[in-house]
Amino acid sequence: MTIELYTAGTPNGQKISIMLEEIAIDYIVHPINFSQEEQKQPEFLAINPNGKIPAIVDTNGLNSQPISIFESGAILIYLAEKSGKLLSSDPRKRMETIEWLMFQMAGVGPMFGQLGYFSHYAPVKIELAIDRYANEAKRLLGVLDKRLSVVEFLAGDYSIADIATFTWVNGYEYLGLKIDELPHVQRWHNSISARPAVQRGLKVPQS
Repeated sequence: MTIELYTAGTPNGQKISIMLEEIAIDYIVHPINFSQEEQKQPEFLAINPNGKIPAIVDTNGLNSQPISIFESGAILIYLAEKSGKLLSSDPRKRMETIEWLMFQMAGVGPMFGQLGYFSHYAPVKIELAIDRYANEAKRLLGVLDKRLSVVEFLAGDYSIADIATFTWVNGYEYLGLKIDELPHVQRWHNSISARPAVQRGLKVPQS
């Protein structure tokens, strides 16, 4: 089986390359060049009508037929179910994993993303916006630290919830955030950073 991965070196893109490395499925990388607006081209919009990375095409998908999937959370769930890895089949543990995955999708990703935009890319520095998103990012890190004080990983065992959240937390220095006062987040971050599959996945796509 081969997965066609359309991606770029962003936290959302890194989620999927890390996942593919963790589950050891062969994949082909198609880097998407934002400066050339490749994500807005008809060929890519046929795969993801929202014009965002990541997206995948599984050439041996459902019922052995090709399938395209967009949205990083949906892709993670699909790959976990396809491989039987990183998402428990136990109903309670499965729902716990999905809860923390959605926590990243609805909270960590959007808030960290807005902090990055207003801190680094906005043509006008708006301190109110920077403070708003920095404070919310800090609050979310506090939620993670409290959770990780009672479990090793977000859903107990290492899972797609950790992969999704790690790629955003991994940019904490760039965002002007600190985790040295959050011992449980720091321990969790160090543990995931040391995984060989994570290290390989973070390098995709190669520059």
